[in-house]
Amino acid sequence: MSDLLSSIKTAMSGMQAQANRLRHTSENIANSDTPGYRRKVVAFTPDVEGGRQTGLVDTGPVHLDQTPLTKVYDPSHPLADDTGYYEGSNVNLVVEIADAREAQRSYEANLKIFEQTRQMSRNLLDLLRK
Repeated sequence: MSDLLSSIKTAMSGMQAQANRLRHTSENIANSDTPGYRRKVVAFTPDVEGGRQTGLVDTGPVHLDQTPLTKVYDPSHPLADDTGYYEGSNVNLVVEIADAREAQRSYEANLKIFEQTRQMSRNLLDLLRK
């Protein structure tokens, strides 16, 4: 039974990590037109307990993408310099949508593992009752 519980915990940690990733991806999409906004990147780290990896996953610290900001020409913009340019964001919507889709599919895969493990434990309890 402990193997079933550890499977559920592993699936839940994966779902939490992917939900966090999706939250930052949606923040990036929402701020794609914000001048000076830098894309947030989430890294996954293995969970370690007592010097051993537990098989769970955590999200590490959020890093800002250091890709150069785009230069936007708009002399009427209040942030424009003498040449008429201001710094836009470094968010690429195609990359963000691909990341969102990948996070969604990973979340769904972990959810499927969670549901199958729950069904297996239910079947085991039914067998033990007989």
